[in-house]
Amino acid sequence: MYSEKVIEHFTNPRNVGEIDNADGIGQAGNPICGDIMKIYLKIENDVIIDVKFKTFGCGAAIATSSMATELIKGKNIKQALELSNKAVVEALDGLPTVKLHCSVLAEEAVKSAILDYYTKIGKDTKQLKELCNIDCKTCCCKAL
Repeated sequence: MYSEKVIEHFTNPRNVGEIDNADGIGQAGNPICGDIMKIYLKIENDVIIDVKFKTFGCGAAIATSSMATELIKGKNIKQALELSNKAVVEALDGLPTVKLHCSVLAEEAVKSAILDYYTKIGKDTKQLKELCNIDCKTCCCKAL
C-alpha cells in the first residue's frame, strides 16, 4: 500500500524534465526491474538552483525521483550529498519493502549528477567519497 505522499508525487511529480546545458547529469538504473532515473542539476556558487528529472519506471520510481529533487533543490553540494535513500523514504511517509530499491536509485542518480559536475569543473572527486554515504561497492558512481 502506498502512502498519500507517494501517490501525490506519482500523479503530480515535481521538477520533471531536462535542463539544457546542465552542470551535472547523473543516471541510475536497475536492470532487474527496468527503472531508470536521470537527474539534471544547475549549480551556482555551490548551490543547486534547479534540478529536473526524467524517470522510466513504476510509480514508486517516479515518486522517489520527484521527492529527491525536492529535497536537494536550493541545497549546497555538501547537503545534497547527505541525501540518503532513507530520507527519501521518510519524506514520502514510507514505501513498500519491494519498492525500497527505488529510493536507492534516486539517491544514486543525485550523487551521479554531482560526480558529473565535479568532473566537468575539474574538481577532485576524492572529496566526494568522504561526503557520500553510499556503499561504493553497490553504487552506480563506481568512480568514487
